[in-house]
Amino acid sequence: MPESAMIAREPRRSRRGTPRALWLLGPALVAGVAYLDPGNVASNMTAGARYGYLLVWVVAAGNIMAWLIQYLSAKLGIVTGQSLTEVLGTRIRSRWSRRAYWLQAELVAMATDVAEVIGGAVALNLLFGIPLLLGGAITGTVSMALLMVQTRRGPRHFEFVIIGLMATIVIGFVAGLVVAPPDPAGVLAGLQPRFTDTGSVLLAASILGATIMPHAIYAHSALVRDRFGNPQEPNPPRIRTLLTATRWDVTLAMIIAGSVNLAILLLAAANLAGVSGTDSLEGAHAALGQSLGPVIATLFAVGLLASGLASTSVGAYAGAEIMHGLLRVRVPLLVRRLITLLPALGILAAGVDPTLALVLSQVVLSFGIPFALIPLVVLTAQRRTLGAHANRRLTTALGILFSALLILLNAVLLWLVLTGA
Repeated sequence: MPESAMIAREPRRSRRGTPRALWLLGPALVAGVAYLDPGNVASNMTAGARYGYLLVWVVAAGNIMAWLIQYLSAKLGIVTGQSLTEVLGTRIRSRWSRRAYWLQAELVAMATDVAEVIGGAVALNLLFGIPLLLGGAITGTVSMALLMVQTRRGPRHFEFVIIGLMATIVIGFVAGLVVAPPDPAGVLAGLQPRFTDTGSVLLAASILGATIMPHAIYAHSALVRDRFGNPQEPNPPRIRTLLTATRWDVTLAMIIAGSVNLAILLLAAANLAGVSGTDSLEGAHAALGQSLGPVIATLFAVGLLASGLASTSVGAYAGAEIMHGLLRVRVPLLVRRLITLLPALGILAAGVDPTLALVLSQVVLSFGIPFALIPLVVLTAQRRTLGAHANRRLTTALGILFSALLILLNAVLLWLVLTGA
């Protein structure tokens, strides 16, 4: 039976007792990998090492905001059968305006890819001593193989691969907490919103900037479209079923992503507080080896490698969707992967410090967040777009509030980085 036909029915239990609704899960877990990319690792590790448990509340708040944003993106894709960029591509009438919008989104996608490829290159260097340039090429090559799963085997098989990499990420970053658990009192104290200086504000903005990224918003609406198809005619029961499953899907994805990001911060807070050099991935790896031993340090590097491979594959998928939706041009995914790999390899070949490249990539992402968030909230609030599934007033109000906070914090991040404050 075709998957679309199976989905149209209400979830029921198979002969083995497994709810068929479980098979509707997956797109949010793939999109959620964006919340576990090397930029997140660097931001959370630095925050814990410098400020201990101070910014635990930022990770928690970011996860709550991410839940709503990712759900709205998925809802748009389910109800309309189109990705966010496809909807915008039909709404933006001016060809030049559409091209300008594509250009900023394309730059954001490339900046994301730079951070993820560099993260994979650093991980290969830490594990095997491979030079960064060669490590970047290997990361790009493996990501092409992962994308071939998407193009040749379909979205479900791609989900299985990415979820497997996510499990590796979880093990790699959480293992250290089993050996050296954090102080419960410190964790609870960290839930109180506060800052101590400009540096803590900068790191808070970096954590949120690395958590909620434009390409994850673009990707999620496309992932559900590819998985569930474009409805040829309204089917309210089917849409309700998919939206219910999506809420569970997003919840599971955000629990995993939030827990791992929190684990990274707590690992650094409990074991690396005050240790110099932990503001780089290489320094954090070395400090973990000295503090917790080579096994934990190796698992950390393996988690970082899985993070880079998974997130760069999803980023390339999002970039292809951006081009297709806004320019109405569909470039083969593998060709696009090769083209977008070149900037990251160029940075590595030029000998740019990997940590500096990660910071600069976050600056570029800060420019792109308003262009993804504002249209998402506006479109999902419109009855002409989503009909009966348009946002309720409270949902729209929360969307506006979260968007305003994220845009403000990203503006603060830009100002602090560009002024050197």
